[in-house]
Parts: sequence; structure tokens; C-alpha cells
Amino acid sequence: MYPKLLETIELLKNQEINEDRKAALAPLVDFIQKKLEEKKQVNINFICTHNSRRSHLSQVWAQIAGIYYKVPGVTCYSGGTEETAMFPKVIETLKEQGFTILKISGTENPVYAVKFSESSHPIIGFSKRYDSPFNPTSGFAAIMTCSQADGGCPFIVGADARIPITFEDPKISDNTPEQTKVYQERSVQIGAEMFYVFSQIKK
Repeated sequence: MYPKLLETIELLKNQEINEDRKAALAPLVDFIQKKLEEKKQVNINFICTHNSRRSHLSQVWAQIAGIYYKVPGVTCYSGGTEETAMFPKVIETLKEQGFTILKISGTENPVYAVKFSESSHPIIGFSKRYDSPFNPTSGFAAIMTCSQADGGCPFIVGADARIPITFEDPKISDNTPEQTKVYQERSVQIGAEMFYVFSQIKK
């Protein structure tokens, strides 16, 4: 992995996770552990309303945590209850935290390659509905990253588990002097919690 990204990962691993959050994360730990014991793929779809901020941060950090802890067969996805676009500040934040991000299509809803090392396949990021053909159709965990999507999607077709792990929307800081700080903090929070989840997995 890129040196700057490894620095960020050390920061994530040293974050304190409180007991309430550990309780919220426990069902995801259990889902991953069960899939490994069954020798099945671990597919996780992070779902938010617009698939523009929190769900992308969750997808990226969960994928990196799975790779870092060498948990086999993990593929992370994201989706929304509607399709918009990956918000530019999310890309900027991930770049600052050590990723290399390439725009591979320039439509109104761009597709990005999120690279974490020179030799590994990048994570593909773009906004899509949670039931997009790009995403798994069965056997996955649906992680609801915002309360609006959690309330608006009481049932996710094909999901083996539906787990609310909600985060405050960094969008509240848009067009304010606090924006950079808030996006960095939210990315660190999400990353730290995903690293905690994968650190709990017994292989």
C-alpha cells in the first residue's frame, strides 16, 4: 500500500471505538465470520440515500480493512436509494489520506478508480442504485449508512443481513469553513470502525 495510506491506517487503528458503536458493528463482524466459516464470498453493500458520500467512504475503507487484515473473499460495494454522483470532496479527502484516484469516465456521474497500491486492482467508485446490476443480487450484507435510507428501505431484496450502521452526514459542512475538517473526521471515523470490524475476524 502507498506510504501515506499506511500512515492513515495507523491513525485509524489508534482511534477509540465506544461500546455503543461496537454493539452496532457486532452484527457485521458476525456476518463476515459466518461467511468465512461457510467458505463463502463476503459481499457487503453499503447503502445510503444518494450514494455520494458516506456509502463510498464505507465501501473504500471496508475493502482496505479486508485487504489489510488478509480476510479472504471480501468484496465491498455501495449504492443508494437513488443515483446521483460521487461528491468531489469525498475524492479530495481520500486523496489527502493516501489514495490515488483516477477519473475513468467523465459523465455527469463519473466513474473513479480508487488505487491503494501500484500493483493491486483499484476499487471502482461511482453512484448507483443499491440494486444496480454492478452490485450483488444475493447473499450479501446490506449496511444502511444513513437513517433516511434505513427508514426508506425496510426490505432489501437478496440481502442475507440488513444492518444499520449510520453515520452523520458530512454534507452539513458543505459551503462552510469547516468542510475539510468535517469530511476528514467522518472519513477517519468510518475508516476506524471498518478497521475495528475486520480486526475482530478470526481466520
